[in-house]
Amino acid sequence: MKIRVIWFGRPGASPHEEQVESYRVRVSRRWPAEDLPVRPAAGGRGADPRRTLRREARSVLERIPANWKMVLLDERGEQLGSEALAGLLQAEETSGTPGLAFVVGSDLGLDPSLGRRAWKRISLGPLTLPHLLARLVLWEQLYRSADILGGGSYHRRNVQ
Repeated sequence: MKIRVIWFGRPGASPHEEQVESYRVRVSRRWPAEDLPVRPAAGGRGADPRRTLRREARSVLERIPANWKMVLLDERGEQLGSEALAGLLQAEETSGTPGLAFVVGSDLGLDPSLGRRAWKRISLGPLTLPHLLARLVLWEQLYRSADILGGGSYHRRNVQ
Protein backbone atom coordinates (compact mmCIF):
# COMPACT_ATOMS: atom_id res chain seq x y z
CA MET A 1 0.00 0.00 0.00
CA LYS A 2 1.17 3.50 -0.78
CA ILE A 3 0.47 6.73 1.09
CA ARG A 4 0.12 10.12 -0.56
CA VAL A 5 -0.62 13.41 1.20
CA ILE A 6 -2.04 16.00 -1.20
CA TRP A 7 -2.07 19.58 0.01
CA PHE A 8 -2.27 23.13 -1.34
CA GLY A 9 0.69 25.44 -1.21
CA ARG A 10 4.39 25.77 -1.97
CA PRO A 11 6.83 23.49 -0.14
CA GLY A 12 9.27 26.27 0.71
CA ALA A 13 6.54 28.43 2.22
CA SER A 14 5.97 26.24 5.27
CA PRO A 15 8.15 26.54 8.37
CA HIS A 16 7.43 22.81 8.97
CA GLU A 17 9.12 21.35 5.87
CA GLU A 18 12.00 19.72 7.72
CA GLN A 19 9.66 18.03 10.20
CA VAL A 20 7.26 16.91 7.46
CA GLU A 21 10.11 15.37 5.49
CA SER A 22 11.43 13.62 8.58
CA TYR A 23 8.06 11.97 9.24
CA ARG A 24 7.55 11.15 5.55
CA VAL A 25 10.88 9.32 5.46
CA ARG A 26 9.93 7.38 8.59
CA VAL A 27 6.50 6.47 7.17
CA SER A 28 8.27 5.27 4.01
CA ARG A 29 9.93 2.52 6.01
CA ARG A 30 6.54 0.79 6.12
CA TRP A 31 4.64 2.27 3.17
CA PRO A 32 5.99 4.16 0.16
CA ALA A 33 4.98 7.73 1.02
CA GLU A 34 4.73 10.89 -1.01
CA ASP A 35 4.08 14.48 0.01
CA LEU A 36 2.43 16.13 -2.99
CA PRO A 37 1.91 19.89 -3.06
CA VAL A 38 -0.70 21.31 -5.43
CA ARG A 39 -0.69 24.93 -6.51
CA PRO A 40 -3.81 26.71 -5.22
CA ALA A 41 -6.14 27.80 -8.02
CA ALA A 42 -5.35 31.33 -9.13
CA GLY A 43 -7.91 34.10 -9.44
CA GLY A 44 -11.36 34.31 -7.97
CA ARG A 45 -10.43 33.52 -4.36
CA GLY A 46 -12.29 36.60 -3.17
CA ALA A 47 -14.79 37.03 -5.98
CA ASP A 48 -15.89 33.42 -6.54
CA PRO A 49 -14.48 31.02 -3.93
CA ARG A 50 -16.87 28.20 -4.98
CA ARG A 51 -15.46 28.26 -8.50
CA THR A 52 -11.95 28.21 -7.05
CA LEU A 53 -12.81 25.19 -4.87
CA ARG A 54 -14.20 23.34 -7.91
CA ARG A 55 -10.95 23.96 -9.79
CA GLU A 56 -8.91 22.79 -6.83
CA ALA A 57 -11.07 19.65 -6.56
CA ARG A 58 -10.26 18.79 -10.18
CA SER A 59 -6.56 19.23 -9.41
CA VAL A 60 -6.85 16.81 -6.48
CA LEU A 61 -8.72 14.16 -8.47
CA GLU A 62 -6.11 14.28 -11.24
CA ARG A 63 -3.51 13.21 -8.68
CA ILE A 64 -5.31 10.18 -7.28
CA PRO A 65 -5.16 6.88 -9.19
CA ALA A 66 -8.60 5.41 -9.90
CA ASN A 67 -8.08 2.35 -7.66
CA TRP A 68 -6.90 4.35 -4.62
CA LYS A 69 -9.06 5.48 -1.71
CA MET A 70 -9.37 9.17 -0.88
CA VAL A 71 -9.36 10.33 2.75
CA LEU A 72 -10.27 13.95 3.43
CA LEU A 73 -9.13 15.89 6.44
CA ASP A 74 -12.34 17.57 7.53
CA GLU A 75 -13.18 19.18 10.84
CA ARG A 76 -16.60 17.49 10.58
CA GLY A 77 -15.04 14.08 9.92
CA GLU A 78 -14.68 11.12 12.23
CA GLN A 79 -12.31 11.70 15.12
CA LEU A 80 -9.92 8.79 15.46
CA GLY A 81 -7.38 8.15 18.18
CA SER A 82 -3.87 7.19 17.13
CA GLU A 83 -4.45 3.47 17.69
CA ALA A 84 -7.73 3.59 15.74
CA LEU A 85 -5.97 5.28 12.81
CA ALA A 86 -3.28 2.61 12.94
CA GLY A 87 -5.98 -0.06 12.88
CA LEU A 88 -7.66 1.56 9.88
CA LEU A 89 -4.34 1.68 8.00
CA GLN A 90 -3.57 -1.93 8.90
CA ALA A 91 -6.98 -3.08 7.66
CA GLU A 92 -6.43 -1.36 4.31
CA GLU A 93 -2.89 -2.73 4.05
CA THR A 94 -4.15 -6.26 4.78
CA SER A 95 -7.06 -5.99 2.34
CA GLY A 96 -4.71 -5.09 -0.51
CA THR A 97 -5.71 -1.47 -0.99
CA PRO A 98 -3.12 -0.12 -3.46
CA GLY A 99 -3.03 3.37 -2.00
CA LEU A 100 -4.56 5.96 0.28
CA ALA A 101 -4.56 9.62 -0.69
CA PHE A 102 -5.00 11.97 2.25
CA VAL A 103 -6.21 15.41 1.16
CA VAL A 104 -5.60 18.59 3.16
CA GLY A 105 -7.68 21.49 1.84
CA SER A 106 -6.49 24.93 0.90
CA ASP A 107 -7.16 28.08 2.90
CA LEU A 108 -10.69 27.93 1.42
CA GLY A 109 -11.26 24.35 2.52
CA LEU A 110 -12.45 21.58 0.20
CA ASP A 111 -15.11 21.48 -2.48
CA PRO A 112 -18.22 19.48 -1.42
CA SER A 113 -17.82 17.26 -4.50
CA LEU A 114 -14.69 15.76 -2.94
CA GLY A 115 -16.66 14.90 0.18
CA ARG A 116 -19.15 12.94 -1.91
CA ARG A 117 -16.32 10.95 -3.54
CA ALA A 118 -14.23 10.40 -0.41
CA TRP A 119 -13.88 6.99 1.12
CA LYS A 120 -13.45 8.51 4.58
CA ARG A 121 -13.45 11.89 6.26
CA ILE A 122 -11.31 12.19 9.32
CA SER A 123 -10.83 15.03 11.76
CA LEU A 124 -7.66 15.84 13.63
CA GLY A 125 -9.86 17.26 16.39
CA PRO A 126 -12.49 19.91 16.99
CA LEU A 127 -10.04 22.78 16.55
CA THR A 128 -9.64 24.42 13.15
CA LEU A 129 -5.97 24.20 12.21
CA PRO A 130 -4.08 26.11 9.53
CA HIS A 131 -3.71 23.73 6.58
CA LEU A 132 0.11 23.65 6.80
CA LEU A 133 -0.04 22.69 10.47
CA ALA A 134 -2.74 20.08 9.77
CA ARG A 135 -0.40 18.56 7.18
CA LEU A 136 2.40 18.28 9.75
CA VAL A 137 0.07 16.71 12.35
CA LEU A 138 -1.19 14.24 9.72
CA TRP A 139 2.35 13.14 8.82
CA GLU A 140 3.19 12.71 12.51
CA GLN A 141 0.09 10.56 13.01
CA LEU A 142 0.90 8.47 9.93
CA TYR A 143 4.36 7.86 11.40
CA ARG A 144 2.85 7.06 14.80
CA SER A 145 0.55 4.54 13.09
CA ALA A 146 3.49 2.87 11.36
CA ASP A 147 5.33 2.72 14.68
CA ILE A 148 2.33 1.23 16.49
CA LEU A 149 1.92 -1.43 13.82
CA GLY A 150 5.64 -2.18 13.83
CA GLY A 151 5.79 -2.58 17.62
CA GLY A 152 8.03 0.45 18.08
CA SER A 153 8.44 2.56 21.19
CA TYR A 154 7.48 5.99 19.79
CA HIS A 155 3.83 5.63 20.84
CA ARG A 156 3.96 5.27 24.60
CA ARG A 157 0.48 3.97 25.26
CA ASN A 158 1.22 2.55 28.73
CA VAL A 159 3.27 5.36 30.25
CA GLN A 160 0.44 7.36 31.82
